[in-house]
This record gives sequence, structure tokens and C-alpha cells, in this order.
Amino acid sequence: MLTRRNILKTAFLTFLAALATNIALPGKRAVKAWAQARRLLPKGFPRSEIAGMNPAQIDNRDLEIDPLNQFETMGPTDVSVDLDTYRLKVTGEVRHPLSLSYDEILKLPPITEDVLLICPGFFSNHGRWTGVHLKDLLEVAQLKKEALFLDIKGHGKEMRIRIDTIYGKKIFLAYQVNGEPLPKKHGFPLRLVYADVYGDDWIKYVHEIVVAPMPNPGS
Repeated sequence: MLTRRNILKTAFLTFLAALATNIALPGKRAVKAWAQARRLLPKGFPRSEIAGMNPAQIDNRDLEIDPLNQFETMGPTDVSVDLDTYRLKVTGEVRHPLSLSYDEILKLPPITEDVLLICPGFFSNHGRWTGVHLKDLLEVAQLKKEALFLDIKGHGKEMRIRIDTIYGKKIFLAYQVNGEPLPKKHGFPLRLVYADVYGDDWIKYVHEIVVAPMPNPGS
């Protein structure tokens, strides 16, 4: 018998079921989206197809390393650096500014990672990069509490990175690729390796890192 009480009870149960469904679905979608966020590329996957993909959506663990003589390049390629005078500077919001020679950089703890560089629509290079982690440089320089960003400066270009992102991703300064010193055309002596972003942001010929605070809204 349909009483007002039964109708209200049925409506309430229907509401709870709908609410439960709405609560559960986003969670399932989130898990599914997370699982599908990266596409695992098998060995032999065509490099021409990779050039049209987003690096943040690729799992490159099974890809072969490309021979260095097959690497293509972008941006400036002929910048000459004198290692006798070269210094990597770490300045800004740090307690101990750094000015490191190339030899001093090579003595820091190394990091080696297989990272995919994509120039969208043109080419991809899958290399084994070796260099120094940004966090190790910052530990030596000792950040001030105001520090929030890293401005990576290269030849006529710079890239801003939030400091809190450098610990969970493959982001470092490379001085070798595929076991060889970084070639001049690829940014010798130091190039920013930045997993999950396009190669245009892989700053070449890095010479300074400026540690910056939050910008003043009124500036």
C-alpha cells in the first residue's frame, strides 16, 4: 500500500543509492584514469609516432636507447664554452651561493636516467642521461625559507620550475648522454633534462640557477 511514509522511504533510499553511485563513480574513474595515464610503449615502437605524443602520457621503460649519432636536435647548436672559465652558478634565495667549475660538478653524486625527449611533430630522442640532481645542488647551497622557484638559465633562454616538483620527477642537469660527454650541439657542458615536458624546455648550455621567491603581486 502506497502511503506517504512508504513514498518518502522509497525516495530516500533512491536518493542514497544515487548518492552512493555518484560518490563511487569519480573514484573509479580516477583509478582508471590513473592506470591509463601512461601508455607503455614496447620495444621497436616507431619513433615517428612518438614524435606526435605527449611525453607526460608515455611509459618509456621498454623502449630501446637511441644511438647518439641518430639524435636530432633543436634550438642553438654551436655555442662554444671555455671550460677553463666556465662556472655553474647557484644564486638568489640561498645561504651559500655556488660557483662550480666543470670538474667540481663531475665530483658531485651522479644520477643516470632513461628519459625521452620529444620535439612535437618532428622527432624523439630516447637517451640515457647522466648528470647532477638539482636537489643535490640545493642541499649544498642551502635554501632560504622564501625559496619557491628555480630559474634555469641557458643560452638566451630560461625555464622556471617549482622547487617542490624536482623531488618526484626526473629533472636534473646532464653532462653525459649514452655514456659520452654531452655533445656541443646538445648543450655542452650542461643541459636540463626534464621528464614529461617537451624538448623545447630542456634548456641547453646551462650556466646559472637562480633561486627565486614568490613574485610580489604588486611588482
